[in-house]
Amino acid sequence: MKKSKNPAYPIMIQGTSSHVGKSILVAAICRILKDNGLKVAPFKAQNMALNSFAAKDGGEMGRAQVFQAEAAGIEPTVDMNPILLKPTSDMGSQVIIHGKIYGNMNAKEYHKFKKEAKKYVIESYKRLAEEYDVIVIEGAGSPAEINLRENDIANMGLAEMVDSPVILAGDIDRGGVFASLVGTMELLSNAEKQRVKGFIINKFRGDFELLKAGLDFLEHKTGLPVLGVVPYLKDIILPDEDGVVLERVQGRVPIRRMGGGSRVQEKINISIIKLPRISNFTDFDAFKHETDIVLRYVSNPEELDEADVIIIPGSKNTLEDLKWLWDAGIANKIINYAKNSGRVIGICGGFQMLGRCVNDPYGMESSAKKTKGLGLLDMETILEKEKNTYQVEAEIKSKVKSQKSKVKGYEIHMGETNGREQSFSVITIRNNRYVKIHDGAISDNGKIWGTYIHGIFDNDEFRTGFLNEVRAIKRLPVQQGVCFKDKQDVNIKALAEVVKNSIDMIKMLEICGLKTIAYTKGNK
Repeated sequence: MKKSKNPAYPIMIQGTSSHVGKSILVAAICRILKDNGLKVAPFKAQNMALNSFAAKDGGEMGRAQVFQAEAAGIEPTVDMNPILLKPTSDMGSQVIIHGKIYGNMNAKEYHKFKKEAKKYVIESYKRLAEEYDVIVIEGAGSPAEINLRENDIANMGLAEMVDSPVILAGDIDRGGVFASLVGTMELLSNAEKQRVKGFIINKFRGDFELLKAGLDFLEHKTGLPVLGVVPYLKDIILPDEDGVVLERVQGRVPIRRMGGGSRVQEKINISIIKLPRISNFTDFDAFKHETDIVLRYVSNPEELDEADVIIIPGSKNTLEDLKWLWDAGIANKIINYAKNSGRVIGICGGFQMLGRCVNDPYGMESSAKKTKGLGLLDMETILEKEKNTYQVEAEIKSKVKSQKSKVKGYEIHMGETNGREQSFSVITIRNNRYVKIHDGAISDNGKIWGTYIHGIFDNDEFRTGFLNEVRAIKRLPVQQGVCFKDKQDVNIKALAEVVKNSIDMIKMLEICGLKTIAYTKGNK
């Protein structure tokens, strides 16, 4: 526990725009400070994301703050992300406060609501400040969005509320980093400019000597130091918060053998349907560490031709995304694939889509009251008014082999699914009490199954057993598997090492007000 009753020292990382790497920088700084004996917590007042997590108390929070908490070596709590916005359309979002649904709001309604939302942000921050030495705060978007400045709770408004110094980060990989840093400073008020104590240039690749003239110009122009230049991270696998990354293919494209070669493919192709409103795609991060996996996010039927496994992920709007599957021709492709003994898996909203239909009698997600499902499992779903958010433990028995796997994960859904398919036995943790229920469904041949459990593939035994069944069919070598948590921690350590060697951490501690804390550059 924190030894002193003094409030925590804050430091805030803001960015010139979204996607400059704020989340990753915050995680790295959390680990660096933790390694130097400080009790540190991440904080993001307002996070807009469809990747979410159920904390131990059942509260829903952004996945990025979970990763940052893991980097800090602490249990994630909703106070680290008091306001989560989950977009339901281009104009509106579900507003979650302290882990629970507050309501749905369009952009104009939420902008007015921010004045009231400040109290929830301060409540969470004060609770963290009483327990931790340092709070590393992540901004949202850009502080220079002048149309959103009124009642700001995400950037400079928050920095003023908690009296935090600010470090401004820019992404040099996308180009225009000096213009974006200088331009951001020009659009800040004088009081806001006083809070900015320095810059971090992120995602640099190239000749550092060619960069020095730009750094000198930036320091001369603004009167502020460049605290460091962080290189572009090529070989460190980290979780992604935003759907932009789904444009990339994870892994190497399989090699086709011509002539007398007996093997057509050398890797397992896992195709994940890139739903328009995809959520919780972090469910598949564990596959990135498997050496014989090619992970693809696909959005047209032709891309499914060489799939060994098709996964339908979670969705923020199951009915609309299910309709999109039919309209895009993907639904019929999946149905035919399944008829030819293909493996089809659904997670959360994707699980609901595998049934006969999804009903929305209360209009929770859509004006459509009912949408036809894929009909691959004998079940149907009704969307209820209350959202289920809790952590779970489950025992899953393979229908192919006589073996059981115990898994842990979490559920975030508004639907109840019922049918005649065999389901999994699940122990649900609700308000720290254990309740036995049933979850998911599986076909007779064991190749089509679904579950509400997010993070099911994070479980090493389950994931390895599943992949080895696919490897056996493809005549690929079975593998012992990898420890996902160990791989995660290795990459967090590598991230922290790169950032620690790239920025002036002594100056960073001074900016925080921690001049008396001993900092060891090589400390681990």
